[in-house]
Amino acid sequence: MAERSPGEALAAFAASLDVAAIPAAVLDRAEDLMVDWLGSALAGKGARPVETIARFAEKMGPGDGPSEVLIHRRGSSPLVAAIANAAASHVAEQDDLHNSSVLHPATVVFPPALAVAQAIGASGGELLAAVVAGYEVGIRVGEFLGRSHYRVFHTTGTAGTLAAAAATGRLLGLGAEQMAHAFGSAGTQAAGLWEFLRDAADSKQLHTAHAASAGLTAAYLAADGFTGARRIFDGAQGMGVAMSRDADPARLVDRLGERWALAETSFKFHASCRHTHPAADALLAAMQAHGLAAADIEHVTAHVHQGAIDVLGAVVDPQTVHQSKFSMGTVLGLVAVHGSAGLGDFDAHWRDADVAAFRERVAMALDADVDAAYPARWIGKVSVRTRDGRTFDARVDEPKGDPGNTLDSAEIEAKAERLAAYRDGASGAEIARAIARIRALRETARVGSLLA
Repeated sequence: MAERSPGEALAAFAASLDVAAIPAAVLDRAEDLMVDWLGSALAGKGARPVETIARFAEKMGPGDGPSEVLIHRRGSSPLVAAIANAAASHVAEQDDLHNSSVLHPATVVFPPALAVAQAIGASGGELLAAVVAGYEVGIRVGEFLGRSHYRVFHTTGTAGTLAAAAATGRLLGLGAEQMAHAFGSAGTQAAGLWEFLRDAADSKQLHTAHAASAGLTAAYLAADGFTGARRIFDGAQGMGVAMSRDADPARLVDRLGERWALAETSFKFHASCRHTHPAADALLAAMQAHGLAAADIEHVTAHVHQGAIDVLGAVVDPQTVHQSKFSMGTVLGLVAVHGSAGLGDFDAHWRDADVAAFRERVAMALDADVDAAYPARWIGKVSVRTRDGRTFDARVDEPKGDPGNTLDSAEIEAKAERLAAYRDGASGAEIARAIARIRALRETARVGSLLA
């Protein structure tokens, strides 16, 4: 019998993963991540790109169904709900991030997993096993594709398609061979390019909506006998060749069943691109340590990894609130002037004259030490020059939200409550009830609505 390829081994792992084999601490973290994701999804209510995608999906799908479209309080098919909820949870820039894969797993795993679990009447334990499968697969695919991939491709749109397929396939009970076929169909649909950011286009939410729907579709097709490329990752014309210059198939099977990559995922503290967070935390540390106000600062250099320059460097004059979240100068301006860069800070102040003026006093510089540590570690380093000629350096080795500087469950729940209230996505009673349902998933016989 031929030896299994790394992709086939990954598919076998995802297909066979049982909730009883997952450590309790990992399941605890999966619940935390679901609470965090739910807040982000509700915060997407009313955002123009999200509502456009959701309206389209709802027009295409049934007017009723078992799967919950969170922002509209209605049911539809799993496909419609996955599309709408994936778009909604990736606009507030508060959803989670896994460092070494540079993947936002929640926004492409929870929407299809929840929608399918509700549709087929899966247990809470089955839902959690599917979520863990989605995280473990998506993260490893992101690591396999490597740093060169992220320079052009939005990994959440590409690796996220495989994550969605794994989560859906696990719920549908796909065997190892069927899961491999689902991966083949998911990989051939994987897409998402960073070019949108130069134009302040709406594509980022489309990336997650498409990844969730394409992965879900791939798994359902595989369940019905549809075949996909067996070597979609490392084949002669597969993803590694097409989408990367440093793809490493060994990363696909890195310590499967021993290393739980889900538990390595970071929670977002600031409401901005994660590449801005290390410098924002370092600037706040410098200002607090030396008693500086924004008006005291003549110039800030953020010492960054190449990935930050690749993504943020295109945004020099942000034109929308969403694009401003990818502007290093705007984010540092907000934390310098207002002390924080939360959702309300962006909405109210991203175009303020003092924030814009501070933005012009910020530069990014590639730092060899920071770049060498990335993507496993996202180090924050800044150099600050004051108007009276003083200079200060500050460094943060683990930004707020990283595993070594994480948010605890109470902080995560408080964050979800704030996000739910942001655009009246849910009342206090509704979000409290939803959190309680998430916390009870291991004892839930049949997954139902989170909010109803």
